Amino acid sequence: MAQIRDIIRQELLKNGPISFHRFMELALYCPNFGYYEQSGMTPGAEGDFFTSVSVGPLFGELLTHRFSQWFETIDSPKCIVLECGAHEGRLANDVLNSLSALNPDLFQRLEYWILEPSPRLKERQQKSLESFAGKTRWIKSWSDIPLHSIQGVIFSNELIDAMPVHRFGWNAKDRTWFEWGVDWMEPDFVWHQLQRAVLTPFLQPLPTELLDVLPDGFTTEFCPTAANWWTDAAQRLNKGKLLALDYGLTFPEFFAPQRSEGTLRAYHQHKLEADVLKNPGQQDITAHVNFDALISAGEKAGLRTDEFHSQEKFLTAALQLILKDEDRRSSWTPKDTRQFKTLTHPSMMGRSFRTLVQSR
Repeated sequence: MAQIRDIIRQELLKNGPISFHRFMELALYCPNFGYYEQSGMTPGAEGDFFTSVSVGPLFGELLTHRFSQWFETIDSPKCIVLECGAHEGRLANDVLNSLSALNPDLFQRLEYWILEPSPRLKERQQKSLESFAGKTRWIKSWSDIPLHSIQGVIFSNELIDAMPVHRFGWNAKDRTWFEWGVDWMEPDFVWHQLQRAVLTPFLQPLPTELLDVLPDGFTTEFCPTAANWWTDAAQRLNKGKLLALDYGLTFPEFFAPQRSEGTLRAYHQHKLEADVLKNPGQQDITAHVNFDALISAGEKAGLRTDEFHSQEKFLTAALQLILKDEDRRSSWTPKDTRQFKTLTHPSMMGRSFRTLVQSR
């Protein structure tokens, strides 16, 4: 949108170059004008990107079976499912519909919470979930939830990859990292080397053997927001599971030769855009999740790591739960099969998307 472009431009002209973290924060989340604030920026064929939810309702059904299994270990009169990053509320609707049919007793004592700081998105979600008005509750920030108060499941689906990142480059001659920032050079936004990089524990432990072979200009990203967010979520969990489904990497995988330009990407109308600085507010910007950073943050907050593997393996375990039901086996359709293949086939979403489950 022209408005957010002007907002960023004015900040640059007033204060000078900014970190890419700040640019991405404004481009995606600026109130009223950020990319995710726009009514047309929704997942699916009409938007700029597909998510697992876009494939169809089977994804919500698969998640529901895993959730229901997890709730068997939670003895509480009130159970909570807290979804973070609910977009338009479609996944919440799929989960609630599935749970009401699968486990009516659990459905009766369950509350479905949505963590949503945006008033605009909250309004859209409430409209989408009107039929479940008595079951749903909206939370604006983690600070509104007492520590260790949730018994249930906290989860996000393709949320963490859209959190703002810092972008770093390697100067092989000086053997130092520098931070890429953003500046304005009429008529466009341009990359700018900041004079002082934000020190990050992500880069400090790299072994000398790796730094010796990193090519000049090797680029990578780090998202402190993600680790802090995961810690906040972990600290709210009293008993239950913390789940993330997203595309991402382990720490060593960020430094593979094929990732010399990092993982930062922009998408518009399902096409990869070469320039992530182009048209802020009108294209999605993402970077791969550092799952090792999440695992570490959760364990420091007292959680156990139960599962970390591909979406294919996670959803296949859920399918096995579904097919234990004879009635559901008999109602399985070719459409269900197509949806499951899209969600789990290695050439589609099965391998690139990963799942992390931690528990208390």
